[in-house]
Amino acid sequence: MSLKVVVVPVTAYQQNCSILICEKSGKAALVDPGGDIPRLMQAIEQLNVEVEKIFITHGHIDHAGAAAELAEMLQIPIEGPHAADKYWLDDLENYARITGFPPCKSFTPDRWLNDGDEVQFGEQVLEVIHCPGHTPGHVVFFHKLAKLAWVGDVLFQGSIGRTDFPGGDYQTLIDSITGKLWPLGDDVQFIPGHGPDSTFGQERASNPFVADSRFG
Repeated sequence: MSLKVVVVPVTAYQQNCSILICEKSGKAALVDPGGDIPRLMQAIEQLNVEVEKIFITHGHIDHAGAAAELAEMLQIPIEGPHAADKYWLDDLENYARITGFPPCKSFTPDRWLNDGDEVQFGEQVLEVIHCPGHTPGHVVFFHKLAKLAWVGDVLFQGSIGRTDFPGGDYQTLIDSITGKLWPLGDDVQFIPGHGPDSTFGQERASNPFVADSRFG
């Protein structure tokens, strides 16, 4: 398997940008580089890896804000999210102004992702799971061998993603979590967009929004 993960919190929102490393090949990928490019570049240099791709879970600025600039700097493609988040990516420059984020570039990814797709870097393969609700085009990346998932803002330790943004829907989010994530297994560890890691089993036991006891 030889997969290593380094999490670098970025932006004022402390968004968990992940550097995924294929230790066998020395290749890497970035999941949700929302900002703080100098910090990310320093981490990449210290790890001595070659970044091949950028993967985006959804179109919110704290997850996608630095993607276009990094893709240009590193001459690499951006893959994700699902095309239903196009309206978020198209408006990134405006959201930067509204929210006080540093200027960033709107972009169209090199590849939109759909449920059941796979993304690859080095010798690693991640499954793509479309999990709408927080945004309509949100995707989750799942490494089956490592039993590790990058869930963006779908699920957190003890909480779930907001659904009050344009295109959000509470019941759709609940259905995505219980119908698409729980079947992956209780032993799956997940890296959320913000805050500490957890496992699906822990959230099924204790998360007040999606615990099994809510639906029994």
